[in-house]
Amino acid sequence: MNILILSCSLNPTSRSNVLARQAYENLQNMGVDVQLHDLRDYDLEFCGRPTARDVPAVGKLQAAIQNATAILMAVPVYNFYINAAAKNLIELTGRNWTNKLVGFMITAGGRASYMSVMSIANSLMLDFRCIVIPRFVYATGDAFENDRTETMTIGDEEVKERLTELTETTVKLARAFEPVLDTL
Repeated sequence: MNILILSCSLNPTSRSNVLARQAYENLQNMGVDVQLHDLRDYDLEFCGRPTARDVPAVGKLQAAIQNATAILMAVPVYNFYINAAAKNLIELTGRNWTNKLVGFMITAGGRASYMSVMSIANSLMLDFRCIVIPRFVYATGDAFENDRTETMTIGDEEVKERLTELTETTVKLARAFEPVLDTL
């Protein structure tokens, strides 16, 4: 079992990256094989440009997604939708998402964007037959101590608990579904 965490914000003081790093730590503490890829470390072109998939980073991300049993996406929400970098990643890596377990860790400016991840979850289910983990983490700026600084951490105990539940559920589902997913 291999779990991949994709930190999709490009903001230098990303809240969703804080969630991604905490999930990574949780999974490491559980003894799980886990990778964390931060999109800030990649220079990706926009999908649709003729050379967008020729960038070496795309191949690295395609392989990481292909080899993952489960993928946890840490994404910010802008204008009631996941950020463009996350959507672009899915477009660039396409079919590598087929038959994956996918979970979400979401940060947003307010509480009204709670359901905004559903359109991309539906797309992943319909386009790539992904199984969406029915538990996700949603956090606003209030959940973070030292918000938007280098020392930002999760201060909200409920968010920490939900992250623990998400990582534990991901491992349980990955163990249960891995034999089935390999046969699809």
